[in-house]
Amino acid sequence: MTEDRSPRELVPGAVRRILEEFRSAFLPGLELRVADPENGGGTVLWPQAPTSGGPPETGAVGGGEAVLRHRLSPRGDVNLELVAPGKADAVIPSAFQVLCTTLEQLYDHAEEIRFFTYEVSERYEEINLLYSISETLGSLLGLQEAAHLILGEVCDVMGARRGSLWVHRPGDGLLHLVASVGEDGWEGPVSPDHPQAITAEVFREGRPMILSGEEGVRRLGAEDTGEGDTILAVPVRYTPPKGTPRTVGVVNLIGRRKGGRFTASDQKLLSAIASQVGAALENNRLVRESLVQERVAREMELAHDLQMKLLPSLEGFDPARVAARVEPAESVGGDFYHFFRLPRGRFGIMIGDVSSHGFPAALIMALGMSAATIYASEVGTPDRVLSAMDEALRDELESTEMYLTLFYGIVDPGEGNLIYANAGHPHAFLVRGDGTHERLSAMDPPIGILGGGSYQQRRVRWETERDLLLLFTDGLFEYLPTPDRRQGEERVLETAVRNRERSPEEVVEALFDLQPPPEDSTKEGRADGDDRTAIVLKV
Repeated sequence: MTEDRSPRELVPGAVRRILEEFRSAFLPGLELRVADPENGGGTVLWPQAPTSGGPPETGAVGGGEAVLRHRLSPRGDVNLELVAPGKADAVIPSAFQVLCTTLEQLYDHAEEIRFFTYEVSERYEEINLLYSISETLGSLLGLQEAAHLILGEVCDVMGARRGSLWVHRPGDGLLHLVASVGEDGWEGPVSPDHPQAITAEVFREGRPMILSGEEGVRRLGAEDTGEGDTILAVPVRYTPPKGTPRTVGVVNLIGRRKGGRFTASDQKLLSAIASQVGAALENNRLVRESLVQERVAREMELAHDLQMKLLPSLEGFDPARVAARVEPAESVGGDFYHFFRLPRGRFGIMIGDVSSHGFPAALIMALGMSAATIYASEVGTPDRVLSAMDEALRDELESTEMYLTLFYGIVDPGEGNLIYANAGHPHAFLVRGDGTHERLSAMDPPIGILGGGSYQQRRVRWETERDLLLLFTDGLFEYLPTPDRRQGEERVLETAVRNRERSPEEVVEALFDLQPPPEDSTKEGRADGDDRTAIVLKV
């Protein structure tokens, strides 16, 4: 029998029931049977157990017996036979034809069910493989471990001798081997522009390839394959919810354990697997980027806290005499201030503004704070302090191509004077008790501009408990709604003059209220603009 199918398979249960009912209702006294057309129709499949007998004759046979035959199934592997003693009545062929038509439909349905069952059976391993891969990718395994497990299962189901997964890293632009199973092979990395490598071509063109024989041998100089090996290479692609798909890697199968060539069906299955892997690779990348961003955010927050702790605490100073505030544009910045209690009741005050912000400026800020702490107590006068700081910071400023504006003044209430040195800091003012004010102009360029040299200092009158020293950086007025920077500076100065009778802390508060932080600002700093710093001294 065809494909060694049993009588029960050749004559399904539904066919048997129809035959029984039809024979008893319409064909009493006639013999109705289903036979195997092979061997001349000598094997009866129904109604009796299969036995071999002589081949029946077509048409009239011995004793006037007539036989009607019709091939039933689409595969042509069963005959329906109606055997009538003597000459068949005219109605018999028509009734027989009705029966044949009914059974043909039943066989068509049975064949469809058999084919579907066969397909499901044939694809069971593939369906199970896809399900297993989904579970693996959804587990807590690392990407490399998951890729190794997936490749192992793929090679088992598809009979591949070796498998490899290559992933493109934007950092260096190369394809890197992240997992492989089976025999040792080429470990790369490989450039996507390689003219011969199969992996590179599949990645560049974004389409699968099946190579074998001479085609595979031509690539031996690029990748380690055996002569005559069949090679199946499929791009690993990721399709975002919005946007165009992109190729993120390549999965290769090289050689079959039992020989033969990879098929289009194998390619379709591997492409489905590669699609799942592509989504997993993208998710892995996003998770890693998220972790990096979280780590950077934590580090930036720590850096912000550390920089704020470098600034002198105001807790040891009378809030009715001094106040200061720094708000970096980013988590860390280049603005700083410093206070010093000096012998004979004198008071030192310093403000610095590095010509940038972020981490490079924060480094200069930290070095400036350290140098100021040392030299303010050792060398004394403002001009000598600035000269010493210039010497200490010169190399670092040159290497980073930055400069530092710096103001340092010493208030002596007993002598009634303010001695100061100003290296390029434009926003330093002395506000008198009567509301008049004067700019404490820069006498030298910023530190780091000319590279060495002496600094000048100047002495001005100071009226104790009446005068107010105001120092700030340009970030304080940079985004005020004024036509130009000059008018922005004037607005800051007017605010300080208007509030001069209030405490230094209230004056600083009023200055920062002029320009509230943008809506997207955070406690670590503002998203744009420059660092904001203001100092008010009244002694």
